[in-house]
Amino acid sequence: MALGRARRSRPHGESTRLLPQASKLVELPYSSSEDDGDGDDGCSPAGDLDLPAAEWDPEMWWPVPPKPNAFSQCVRYLAFLWNLLFLLLGLLTLAVGVWGLLAKGSLQGERLALLGSDPMLLFVLAGLGASAVSLAGCLGALRSSPCLLRFFVGAVLAFAGLEVLGGLLLLVARRRLRDALRDALLLCLLRYQDEPDLQFLVDEVQRSLQCCGLGSYRDWETNPYFNCSAPGVQACSVPASCCLDPWQNGTIANTQCAFGALRLGDVAASTVVHTGGCVAQLSTWLHGQAGGIAAGAAVLVLLEAAGVLMALRCLETSRPEG
Repeated sequence: MALGRARRSRPHGESTRLLPQASKLVELPYSSSEDDGDGDDGCSPAGDLDLPAAEWDPEMWWPVPPKPNAFSQCVRYLAFLWNLLFLLLGLLTLAVGVWGLLAKGSLQGERLALLGSDPMLLFVLAGLGASAVSLAGCLGALRSSPCLLRFFVGAVLAFAGLEVLGGLLLLVARRRLRDALRDALLLCLLRYQDEPDLQFLVDEVQRSLQCCGLGSYRDWETNPYFNCSAPGVQACSVPASCCLDPWQNGTIANTQCAFGALRLGDVAASTVVHTGGCVAQLSTWLHGQAGGIAAGAAVLVLLEAAGVLMALRCLETSRPEG
């Protein structure tokens, strides 16, 4: 219609000049908003930038993380097995601690107040900590979860920091720690009959180090059962682990070998029991085992460092969450 009006309002010469232009207008492609909506949802960069379909590459706008290579896969599965081993060890430690608490009835109402001094509580806490951290490492390595892997790395680094701090305290405050150890051993002597775990620990130390008491065998007089004023049959005695020969006929344990040892003089008592204290013997033993303790600490640090390095490698190749 517009073309017809142009022909009527213009002279004949001008109409002939408009023919080529009209043909060009006819040849222009017709487009509408409906046609544009059919091929483009308004969300793709191809429609906004008028890119041809052949040149549109989704990976250019939303890059896909590269698949981990064979080495990364091996590190991930090795980290999973590594943490699985420590998870099993942690669960075993936890089971031993819980079994010890239940066997002694430490979780009952009347003995719950003494739970803080129970050695089995250390097994429970160590097992819980190791199990939680190792489980996070297992799941983080298996699922490539950055959150779990970061938690694992942070927890292991925190444990390593505590170990380093403990080592520094051993070097700086040796005298105070020696006094604290003496107080702890004195508590073990006072509660020897009350705690089976402490009794087992004290007996093993006295047998292996061939000692008796803290400074001498007479320290057992502070025990209410071994004191000479005690009414029981153990009065003026020391534990059988103090005896020079705790076996009868070489096969049967003689639990009465140290009865009445506190009534004897030092010379006579030395023929029956060990008269030297365990504090000096324990200090000598620790000095002799310093190399082994340092080697064990170094191995522990290397194990933690290996776990952290594997977790960091898995963290580099893990896919982002969400």
